[in-house]
Amino acid sequence: MKKAIVFLCLFFAVLALHAKAIQEDYRNAEDMARVSYAFGMAIGMNFDMGSMGIDFDYTAFSSGLKAVVEGKETMFSEEEAREIIQAALQNAFEKEAAVNQKAEEEFLFLNSQKSNIKVTASGLQYEVIEEKIGDKPTIDSVVRVNYTGTFIDNKPFDSSKEEGGAYIPLEMVIPGWSEGLMLMSPGSIYRFYIPSNLAYGKDGIQGIIPPYATLIFSVELLGIIENENDEDE
Repeated sequence: MKKAIVFLCLFFAVLALHAKAIQEDYRNAEDMARVSYAFGMAIGMNFDMGSMGIDFDYTAFSSGLKAVVEGKETMFSEEEAREIIQAALQNAFEKEAAVNQKAEEEFLFLNSQKSNIKVTASGLQYEVIEEKIGDKPTIDSVVRVNYTGTFIDNKPFDSSKEEGGAYIPLEMVIPGWSEGLMLMSPGSIYRFYIPSNLAYGKDGIQGIIPPYATLIFSVELLGIIENENDEDE
């Protein structure tokens, strides 16, 4: 019940936003309008409705909300509403996945044609920024690395923040990471272009990794460790 009340309070602002045809200066409006507008901002910031990939009819949205808040009979049961929402989200996801899959295929094809790009049998693409000679990790190794991760649009999504590098067990990371790192010797710097089938696939990670996302990692291998208690080799 508490969660339902909080949810309704957050969405109550939408009624105020559509009550008047002309946009007001809410900064100088009466307290009710100012508070309502602030709650409307909270919806956008906390629920990130724009990223859902769904077009909203805010008049219909407000009507559904108003019916619940006022305790009137709704046009759908709670179960029906949930099914409609799930279907809309699934449809939006499938559209995003189709767009991303095409973009990934085009990117990987064009990237593979570059003279400095090497492609393994699995489809992993990589380039050597700096090569060192020495031992290479195995799948049982833990390695120490510095890295940055971006998408194909250069938007960053991850990086090592630990002083002295991050410790990575090869058997516990995505296949593209472990395969790429086993090509390197300490001191080497590579850039991996990891296809989605060697990363997080068609599903991605909700809110973090999109579906069909090629991941680009610039990686410096600092050291190899046989297990977490051994010293760097």
